Amino acid sequence: MKLQNLRRATGTGIAVLALATTFTACSSEDDAADTSTGADETSQATDDAEGGGEAAGDGAAAQTFGPGCSQIPTSGAGSFDGMVKDPVATAASNNPLLSTLVTAVTSIDGLADTLNGAAALTVFAPYNDAFAAIPEDQLNGMVMEGKEKGQESALYQVLAHHVVGSNEDPDSVVGEQETLAGDQLTVEGAPESGMTVSDGTVTAKVLCGNIPTANATVYVIDQVLTGVE
Repeated sequence: MKLQNLRRATGTGIAVLALATTFTACSSEDDAADTSTGADETSQATDDAEGGGEAAGDGAAAQTFGPGCSQIPTSGAGSFDGMVKDPVATAASNNPLLSTLVTAVTSIDGLADTLNGAAALTVFAPYNDAFAAIPEDQLNGMVMEGKEKGQESALYQVLAHHVVGSNEDPDSVVGEQETLAGDQLTVEGAPESGMTVSDGTVTAKVLCGNIPTANATVYVIDQVLTGVE
């Protein structure tokens, strides 16, 4: 499975609502304990999200920024020092802010391996509450479509809308970025003042940015980007 296949166009506008609701239900069924924990932690991140902020720490943590960074474990595989050792899909699976997103990625056969095998990526990763905020419906059909159609599914397309095919730090990520879905995101701001990413319809705040993994840079964001102009 090749990353460039992520550029295939599908019905993204219709997909987004179904995608987000699917993530919520699938996570609640398969990862109830993890999602519950993540929701408590990420709600605190949202409460603290006004005004940006720098993350204090040593090692990999020293380069991260944003109020949500305080919710990352300080040790173990889910810590910054742990995540930097693993490729992006594996690293995300250990991040308590991203359990719902990981449920979506792993529902599509081979996608986690594709992301892990990429040479360089930047991932704008919606945190758990970004999906939990959207009403739950159209769940089973979306999950089944992702499992049955793989890269041809709307779920795959929307995930691709959150991924850039290069490794971008906080300086180089600012400006226009082409996603693996073939559309554009606009990133503005700075670590000191707060950073946002927009697809022209939704503008999301970066809760924790510049998280290093073995093959990617992750920016945890507070909303699902729709990809609809």
